[in-house]
Amino acid sequence: MMRELNHIQLLRYVGMVTWALVGCWLLNAWLDPDYLRLEEGESVWSRIMPWLVVYFTFGVCYWWITRSIGRREPRWIDHAALLVMTVCAIGVSYFSATGLGSVLLMVMAALLPWILSVRVGLVWMLAGNLAFVPLFVMAMNYSPILAVIQALLYVGFSGLVFVTAFVAMQQATAREEQRRLNSELRATRALLAESARVNERTRISRELHDLLGHHLTALSLNLEVAGHLADGKTRDHVKQAHTLAKLLLTDVREAVSNMRENGGIDLATALRPLAENVPGLSVELDVQEALRVEDPDLAHVILRTTQEIITNAVRHAGASVLHISVQVREGHIHLTARDNGQGADLVTAGNGLSGMRERIKAQDGKLDIQTAPGQGFALIVTLPLQAMTA
Repeated sequence: MMRELNHIQLLRYVGMVTWALVGCWLLNAWLDPDYLRLEEGESVWSRIMPWLVVYFTFGVCYWWITRSIGRREPRWIDHAALLVMTVCAIGVSYFSATGLGSVLLMVMAALLPWILSVRVGLVWMLAGNLAFVPLFVMAMNYSPILAVIQALLYVGFSGLVFVTAFVAMQQATAREEQRRLNSELRATRALLAESARVNERTRISRELHDLLGHHLTALSLNLEVAGHLADGKTRDHVKQAHTLAKLLLTDVREAVSNMRENGGIDLATALRPLAENVPGLSVELDVQEALRVEDPDLAHVILRTTQEIITNAVRHAGASVLHISVQVREGHIHLTARDNGQGADLVTAGNGLSGMRERIKAQDGKLDIQTAPGQGFALIVTLPLQAMTA
């Protein structure tokens, strides 16, 4: 079962288990009211209620923030959730007069490398733990020196969690980069194989047309002349040979035409490796049946555009499903991609999107982007077909 969980799921479930174990304090407080040192007229519920609020708020924020961590770029709402979790962890210790909040900060330390830079994450972790020093002094009657030592001890534990999470993040990023490069290599290799096959078929068809066709034409003309000069049975044989030569020439021309018509690059074969085994994203690839493109440059643009669409869906869209359709209508290839991510008000073109626009423009194509908050991201590419078989 452990092998079926990815690193994000393991992080989420282990963190929630630790959070649940911190909740055992509630059971102890409920079964032993004397432990709470209630003042006269104060009920157990009134003492426990504030603790429950901050405790469950921490758990909800942790569950929410880990639902898509590592699958998209961090946003301001993720930083706000970290701030709420930090305050709640301090509140857990404040309302229980224990160091349990520091345990929750250790759980949160596993999230910091995924959301913040290393420097900011370390400062956040240090500041969060040092905020417990006044609590240790006032609520737990520690001396100032012992309170600082206690806080630094928790900093060490949190640092261990932080570094472990950082290494895990680096390994996950390296694996994803390796998978992406491998899929690009396989797709490029498929495109090169298709291009080589097309070039070879074109070369063979040209040789058949230029050499064999030329000789058969000359043979047919000579046999026609010989038919006029011969007589008797000889003429009959010459005419029969002339007829066979004309049939053979027709067959050669038909074979050359078939080789040229069926020699385009199979787009489905070239694009399929890009859509396979993308972590955290289900790519639904729909390519028109028997769609072939004769222009290798056009096929390369379609390949790189599809590759960039998948990369953006994984890194920025926060999507779980991406549908890509490649169809031919009215002499144009229409590549349509739509994901179920969060969408955006404004699209800022980075290097990837700018490069995509440049490739499409070089082919006299058009790129349209449709997106809105909560409505995903749609991209429509229209490319003219100079030569196509389908």
